[in-house]
Amino acid sequence: MLSHESIWNAIDALASRYGLSASGLARKAGLDPTAFNRSKRIGADGRPRWPSTESIAKVLDATGATIDDFLSVVRQQEQVPHRTIPLIGFAQAGRGGFFDDGGFPVGTGWDEVSFPDGIDEKVYALEISGDSMMPLYRDGDIIIVSPTSSVRRGDRVVVKTTDGEFMAKELKRRTARTVELRSLNPEHEDRILPVSDIAWMARIIWASQ
Repeated sequence: MLSHESIWNAIDALASRYGLSASGLARKAGLDPTAFNRSKRIGADGRPRWPSTESIAKVLDATGATIDDFLSVVRQQEQVPHRTIPLIGFAQAGRGGFFDDGGFPVGTGWDEVSFPDGIDEKVYALEISGDSMMPLYRDGDIIIVSPTSSVRRGDRVVVKTTDGEFMAKELKRRTARTVELRSLNPEHEDRILPVSDIAWMARIIWASQ
């Protein structure tokens, strides 16, 4: 399992690598400047408080570091156990038969990649193909998807429609009737889909680039 101490130490080490304090790193990532303060790492009840996956993702976006960079820092703090998770080609995933109704991979025989244990037992990996998600994701990039994570406005998501279309977008807005999706590539149009047309939607939590 990833330890509370090793994760926070990795954030401190990443901040130092970019010549920042913990508060400077939080500010650069668009977070509350006190978000990474040592006083915030233990709750009022004495229990450890963990940085959210979203916070870490924002840190990586702000610094240009990759998930591999961050995990290499974590491994310097602690020998982190890894496990294998399914790796499915993005184009392959759209052909059907790879997911259940909740967006979980089903079946066997797929490729696998290594991922830190203890983060989310239901995650899987998708390998990007083509340039439809440029400049955010390039051909060959690996994205890590969590079907169990809550999805909010501004999150990057993978969506599968009831007619089998498979896409990665940003959630722009969601109402009781429609879901508005912003394209990651500015050359592609945004989409507005009826809720009834969406089979499932899962949050992208990491990208290895």
